[in-house]
Amino acid sequence: MNCWDQKEYIGLGIAAYSYLDNIRYGNTSNLERYIENKDFTDEKELESNKIRIVDEVQTLEDRKKEYMMLGLRKIKGVKISKFKEKFGENPIYIFRNELEKLVKENLLIVDGDNIFLSNKGLDLANLVFEEFI
Repeated sequence: MNCWDQKEYIGLGIAAYSYLDNIRYGNTSNLERYIENKDFTDEKELESNKIRIVDEVQTLEDRKKEYMMLGLRKIKGVKISKFKEKFGENPIYIFRNELEKLVKENLLIVDGDNIFLSNKGLDLANLVFEEFI
């Protein structure tokens, strides 16, 4: 759930991903390279030997969009109050154009403190997620 809640997590093993300090890292998918270098403990050694690869450094805007996309993957959707707590802004205002369009298309429901996929939205979820990419 840490992944879906945009919290930090550490992935262990070949091709595993981690998310720390708004940076997504991936371990090498090359088994031989991973085994050869399993004893590295220094962060710089890991990165310089291509054992850990920085996949994405997220901006604040990236994090807001991803929070919406990941949150909408959950049945309960996105809690507006949690978004405000995390980012200090209202997602209803930030994403007003996207939300208006998706509600008109009956793909999303905004109800009280929640934004979540409608039944139709569950079937067409990728169309919803595209609005936040």
